[in-house]
Amino acid sequence: MYTSIEVCAGAGGQAIGLHKAGFRHLALVEIDRHAAETLRVNGSSKKWWPKRAVYEDSLVGWSPPSDIGEVTLVAGGVPCPPFSIAGKQLGASDERDLFPAILDLVAEVRPKVVMIENVRGLLGKRFDGYRASILQRLKRMGYVGEWELLEAHDFGVPQLRPRSVLVASLPEIWRGFKWPVATDRRVSAGEALEASMASAGWRGASEWAKQADEIAPTLVGGSKKHGGADLGPTRARKEWLDRLGVDGRGLANEPPAPNHVGPPRLTVEMAALIQGFPPFWEFSGGKTARYRQIGNAFPPPVAEALGRSIRTAIENSLA
Repeated sequence: MYTSIEVCAGAGGQAIGLHKAGFRHLALVEIDRHAAETLRVNGSSKKWWPKRAVYEDSLVGWSPPSDIGEVTLVAGGVPCPPFSIAGKQLGASDERDLFPAILDLVAEVRPKVVMIENVRGLLGKRFDGYRASILQRLKRMGYVGEWELLEAHDFGVPQLRPRSVLVASLPEIWRGFKWPVATDRRVSAGEALEASMASAGWRGASEWAKQADEIAPTLVGGSKKHGGADLGPTRARKEWLDRLGVDGRGLANEPPAPNHVGPPRLTVEMAALIQGFPPFWEFSGGKTARYRQIGNAFPPPVAEALGRSIRTAIENSLA
């Protein structure tokens, strides 16, 4: 009953959450070959979506097959560099701005609902006019919507990760839409990672988890131009060390050994847990490629909460 097309799908963070919220994926579009393979392998093995639903392609100029059927939701997380405070914030002048492309797809597919996520910087005053222009174009297509800031830690994700989210829908659905409400319980980095830290026998895992009783900083380091398999620039690494006792200068290949001394490093698998991925999710490519997929992802629990709010709004419109 609820179907979706997802663009800039990455390693599937948003897709996992929307699947759990009851959406059947008709297409997932992702240009990065490692991320596309991650989508193929996990989706087909878990029978969440078939391999043929994954399109290793650019969003620009991509069109769904003519027989794709009715689409409930078009969703995606378009590239963030045009709006990130870590960059030049060129917005519409940045060649990586794919908002026009996703809106072209919306005009072609005519879904009931649109959901687009990006970095918090997009909500800054600098981009007031840009956000208004997007809402205006959606209005001309018959949609009503708004932007909201959501914090990942409000939905059980053990890191901060604030994200700007645009939800727009047909008017009859919008009347029943409500942004998801934060959960009562927050998960610390220590709680999320203790079992993984102890999995190779590290005797200091429990003590580390007790002092790492905080929400983790936002994962960074997903850029293809800057950095590799580490927790970001100097300031970000210092925050991981000072707040959680984690050495962010690189990622470990294995969890800490039994006699490990000093601050531990995260593995790729631990970074995925910090991002809210389920433990069984497998990532394709080398260590840097896998970490970039994780660092660029939308946390699955946040996507699930949004998906459930969208479903409720649709069901209310049918009542």
